[in-house]
Amino acid sequence: MKESLSLLSNDYHIDGHVSPYSFEIQVISDVTCRHKRIGYGKWRNIMHKAIVIVDMQNDFIDGALGTQEAQEMLPRMVAKLSAARAEGTALIFVMDTHGVDYLETQEGKRLPVEHGIRGTVGWQIADVLQPFVREAAAVIEKPTFGATTLPAALADYDEIELVGLCTDICVISNALLVKAFYPEKLISVDASCCAGVTPESHANALAAMRMCQVEIHSS
Repeated sequence: MKESLSLLSNDYHIDGHVSPYSFEIQVISDVTCRHKRIGYGKWRNIMHKAIVIVDMQNDFIDGALGTQEAQEMLPRMVAKLSAARAEGTALIFVMDTHGVDYLETQEGKRLPVEHGIRGTVGWQIADVLQPFVREAAAVIEKPTFGATTLPAALADYDEIELVGLCTDICVISNALLVKAFYPEKLISVDASCCAGVTPESHANALAAMRMCQVEIHSS
């Protein structure tokens, strides 16, 4: 699918009419898109901060590549996103998405464990997070570690926080990708809402991101 981003930032459309009281965001990502219309009352907070939720899919929680740490983190993620939704913070989900030919790809040859195969249960975002997915500003599917269209979806946000799985693969990839695009924006990672392949690699990834001036904190 063609990659594009449309942000109507001056005149906002309601049912085909131009209005200053709401805005419309349309994101067409690597594979899929979500479309949201949001009331003017939440404009300032939403456009100020976005939380990027990386790969909170069944395969990374309790499936093919799941870990105990990911399972233990999930309730903290639910609490965090519940608070963010109440505050009007924008949520952007990123999904690892592969085809049936995954094992023939470069990644598949180095990590020969099928995961994130589109349409499977393992590919789906965890059930407990589905209410947040339905209200997300965007859902971006990516065939590799970093989502190349993510920076475009984040263009109008001043503060960007990343959470999710795995800290040492896709979280760090997307955090450094966004930091490279937006060196003057506040980019942070909530370590308490991440989990790595191992506790050691989780800690190493946090240290690496900190060295690259990504703010690391715990909620």
